Amino acid sequence: MTATLDYTLGSIVTCRDRQWVVLPSENEDIVCLRPLSGNEDEIVGIYRQLALDTVTSATFPSPKATSIKDSAAALLLMDAARLLLKSGAGPFRSLGRLSLRPRPYQLVPLLMALRLETVRLLIADDVGIGKTIEAGLIARELLDRGEVKRIAVLCPPHLCDQWQQELKEKFHIDAVVVRSGTAAKLERGIPNDSHIFSYYRHIIVSLDYAKAERRRASFITHCPDLVIVDEAHTCTHPNNKNTSQQQRHQLISQIAEKRDRHLLLLSATPHSGIESAFLSLLGLIQPEFEHLNIDRLSSTERDKLANHFIQRRRADVKLWLGNETPFPQRESQEQPYKLSPEYRELFEDVYNFARGLVTTTTQEMSYAHRRGRYWSALALIRCVMSSPAAAIATLSKQLGQSKQLENQEDLPVLDDELMSAYVYDRTEQESAVDAQPTIVIEQGQQTYKDADRRRLKAFVQAAEKLQGDKDQKLRSCMTTVESLLSGGMNPIIWCRYIATANYLANALKQKLEKKGSQIRVIAITGELSEDEREIRLEELKSYPQRVLVATDCLSEGVNLQSHFSAVLHYDLPWNPNRLEQREGRIDRYGQTAPIVKSYLLYGQDNPVDGAVLEVLIRKAVQIHKTLGITVPVPMDSTTVSEAVFKSLFDRATDAVQLSLLDLLDSEGSGVEQVHKSWDKAVEREKVSRTRFAQRTIKPEEVEQELIDSDEILGNEQDIERFVISVCASLNCALVKKKYGWLLPKPPEFLASVLGDKPRSLSFTTPTPEGVEYVGRNHALVEGLARYIVEDALDNSQEPKASRCGFTTTDAVQKRTTLLLIRLRHLLDSPKHQTLLAEECAVVGFTGSPSNPLWLDPQEAASLLQQATPSGDAPLAIKQMELQDVLSRVGELEPDLELFALERSHHLSQSHRRVRAITKEGQIQVKPHLPVDILGVYILQPGKRQQS
Repeated sequence: MTATLDYTLGSIVTCRDRQWVVLPSENEDIVCLRPLSGNEDEIVGIYRQLALDTVTSATFPSPKATSIKDSAAALLLMDAARLLLKSGAGPFRSLGRLSLRPRPYQLVPLLMALRLETVRLLIADDVGIGKTIEAGLIARELLDRGEVKRIAVLCPPHLCDQWQQELKEKFHIDAVVVRSGTAAKLERGIPNDSHIFSYYRHIIVSLDYAKAERRRASFITHCPDLVIVDEAHTCTHPNNKNTSQQQRHQLISQIAEKRDRHLLLLSATPHSGIESAFLSLLGLIQPEFEHLNIDRLSSTERDKLANHFIQRRRADVKLWLGNETPFPQRESQEQPYKLSPEYRELFEDVYNFARGLVTTTTQEMSYAHRRGRYWSALALIRCVMSSPAAAIATLSKQLGQSKQLENQEDLPVLDDELMSAYVYDRTEQESAVDAQPTIVIEQGQQTYKDADRRRLKAFVQAAEKLQGDKDQKLRSCMTTVESLLSGGMNPIIWCRYIATANYLANALKQKLEKKGSQIRVIAITGELSEDEREIRLEELKSYPQRVLVATDCLSEGVNLQSHFSAVLHYDLPWNPNRLEQREGRIDRYGQTAPIVKSYLLYGQDNPVDGAVLEVLIRKAVQIHKTLGITVPVPMDSTTVSEAVFKSLFDRATDAVQLSLLDLLDSEGSGVEQVHKSWDKAVEREKVSRTRFAQRTIKPEEVEQELIDSDEILGNEQDIERFVISVCASLNCALVKKKYGWLLPKPPEFLASVLGDKPRSLSFTTPTPEGVEYVGRNHALVEGLARYIVEDALDNSQEPKASRCGFTTTDAVQKRTTLLLIRLRHLLDSPKHQTLLAEECAVVGFTGSPSNPLWLDPQEAASLLQQATPSGDAPLAIKQMELQDVLSRVGELEPDLELFALERSHHLSQSHRRVRAITKEGQIQVKPHLPVDILGVYILQPGKRQQS
């Protein structure tokens, strides 16, 4: 057969005994067709060259006056038709494909992006505001506009799966995860002449994987046209010899060199307090920004920076455009405990031993010798403070292995960066190191004497006796956890080391997981792969009450707010930035608990805990309470942590004068300097928040775009009304509940997708645990809308939503005819191929088709929603009246074409308003004629019938 090729984008054609709409195609040899109903699941591609299918021009089928219902059926059809629209005609094309409803403030970065010729943004909103959603909105919009073809997300490895899930579930973007554990399998599935970074359209790549020397060049070569970098603060130019961070910065710098590549940087803490690092991040957005003097910006510099940089606190967005976002309130409490006499004795022995390691050094010792003993001392103190299990795991492994070196020159080169990762809580690195510091102890043991080794062995023996009842830290934790569970809260317990997490989890299991108990305790640590962590987390979520014991492998970026509402810091972090990362996992948008609790567990007679609490944690908590944000300490983690030990100088206990001044290599890095620098950073942050307050986008601009989009696509109330109405007509009515709605059983025709079990639903967010959010792209909504539209277009005898209606109503004083129409528009731009956009509208007139008096479109839409029956007319009369209108529709075509032209002009103005700053503002919107008439409805004036 010969294919007929004289059709255009947006045309209606017949093929395979069915009518279709012609869609844009990336391949000129393929014609993309979609059913009239709008069902994108049935899109087909017809190869022009094969000529296997005949494609001929067609027209939209007219309504028939065989089945007539009232205006309620018309409203049902309108809702269904709107909810099936994916390629919205408004300036935000992406909203039709989202499975979430963005908060109004989350649209601000999208508007900023659309006003840039090349999208270069640093999104630095506070923890929990929704940077992932904001980035996903921009990615989806650029894809739907045809301005980008491929996207890449670069993020820490433990966030890859979360990004994949968020993109798929919320934005309908299917991406593959490329990291060490997945690359080999992905490579096996591609042709030999393809590359893993180019074969897959959308990729999520571990920063550690992409930055490696042997992969960086190939990633740059095949890099997509939009790159999103999460936790971008790990990619600043380091002011030390941090090799990993240098590699990450080099990777992003090379990505940014291509000036037409779109780049989004995401970080809740872009300014670590170190000015040069912050400027290096800004320089990735625009090279000239790296040379700015942040404290002395000119008005021009400030305005230019404001186009590319957005940073908001929760207080800035909590009530925005009259739309309240329910962020939780955080309550921080200190939870002191006293060491048992046995544990106190061990701690003092270990502390004195550690102090001796560094105070007995001599000038004859090499630098590596002294630093090895220094790091060994700190590691020993920290693991013993963490738990008996951490002490045993750290020391036992090394006692029989290390040998004293005869010659100091035989010591390996000391890697301070590596040592610091095992002892401190560095947040500059991509992922946390939670393994026991055995390698650190090993460095020190190489210079130990036999007497030192005997003392270590004694420490292990003492620690073994402390597990259980003599561990007051463990007992205090158990008491707090039981209290939280009894109060209906599910806690996360944060530990520093793997051994501590497993030790604590086992103890809690024995205590809480009794026969018949609904409580589940699971530990998740860095010894598990990302897949194993996800499996354990999903298992834990399935229990009514749950306790998660975790190391900091989960503290950065992972969303846990849906299933946990409290945190307990079993090990105090030695870096206040880590404290905020941990608490930010639950204290964020989507948390349904009005209050989240944070407990700081500390030994009140443990001088190290006391120093950490006094020097770092209390100040960080107070800053957060005062400003509503976290202000990072403007020093690197090593300097800050060492200040803790200097503070112990002035701290005495009954047993011993504890001092670790000798652990410091230099003066001037003590508590006073940390606090002075921190105070300056707080003041600078106050000024910065005012200086960088978002000033390029006004709230009323966002409001107007939201109004326009809601008119085209429908809002949450429209979706709720539609689902309730259709389910009631299908004999599976929703039941109102406190949390939202209960769907006792999904319709049978959706059983393959939704199953046959009851489902708890909500049409607004955030949703309580166990309740599904039902947005316009939820399988229930899509399935019901498709059913209604296809049923109506088939002109069946008893459709749920009829294309013809006759209603006797007192809502009108004159006979009024309403038309439900679907318009198709073609969007032309110099930047991309012509796009197809669609919308539904209601138009109405009084009088006859030959001389219509047209209503305002908003009045017509209101009548469709508000016209309730007040009487009835014989079926024959209704059919006759409707048949008369249908036979004269041709007389309305000139006015309908004029309406389509006016809508195209309005949409064109809307697009230009959004793109006012860029050349892309010249986008043209043209109507594709004729318009589709979905339904014809007559409203006949009449008095309400008497009962």
